[in-house]
Amino acid sequence: MNTLLENISNVNDLILQGKAMEAFEAFYHQDVVMQENDLPEVVGKEANRKREEDFFGAITEFRAAKVISVAIGENNTSMVEWHMDYTHKDWGIKNYTQVAVQVWRDGQIINEKFYYGS
Repeated sequence: MNTLLENISNVNDLILQGKAMEAFEAFYHQDVVMQENDLPEVVGKEANRKREEDFFGAITEFRAAKVISVAIGENNTSMVEWHMDYTHKDWGIKNYTQVAVQVWRDGQIINEKFYYGS
């Protein structure tokens, strides 16, 4: 069984290779709850799969993604600071830093919340 650091490194590597949906399928729990800032939570893998597919499908130009830092905390928690730079068909040019806080269960992410400025 992989360590938490190995798992989050594998997720990040897949995302950086342009394989975010593969990371989602392999490392996200069936009962995952995901949330963007203070927006309503999205519950369950099926609903979050659609949310992720909609997001990636709306990116018209992808310029960069970079992991700035990774932290492992108590209670199976990991935090990843990302820099993102892309153009979205509805939101326009997005160039920002976000932090993803993940809680893991049985080698998969059961909860993930993204924090970023508007």
